[in-house]
Amino acid sequence: MQEGESDVVATWTALAERIAESRRGARDPRALVGEMRRSVLLVPVSGGGLWSARSGGVRWICAFTDESALALFARSQGPGDRPWEYAALLGARIVDEVVPSLGEPAGLAVDIATEDGAVFFPPVAGIVPDGVALDVDTEGSAR
Repeated sequence: MQEGESDVVATWTALAERIAESRRGARDPRALVGEMRRSVLLVPVSGGGLWSARSGGVRWICAFTDESALALFARSQGPGDRPWEYAALLGARIVDEVVPSLGEPAGLAVDIATEDGAVFFPPVAGIVPDGVALDVDTEGSAR
């Protein structure tokens, strides 16, 4: 492992563990959001941009906690023999910078191909900036 790689692997493991705890009923949404913000996530790159999907009127940026979760997703998208490019980004950068730049309701979907491992961070206050949160009106008050 190169210098810094062990830190990245530790953040992948920490977020995956926090997601598993949430699935087992240990509901602490603030801790899960905090772990996501501190984690380096792998986001597939396609056509010069980050891979995303639209569902329920929201654009979801798809990210993965580690290379195996990304590989599982890649296999679900077609033949597994083509290489997938990806960017390694902090979760905080995705929700604080990328989401607002999209100009439409957007959130973060993590490990969407992993059975019982997927978690969604919707475009709401406390996850994305208030200016793009769907639950905050134009005057900055919660709806």
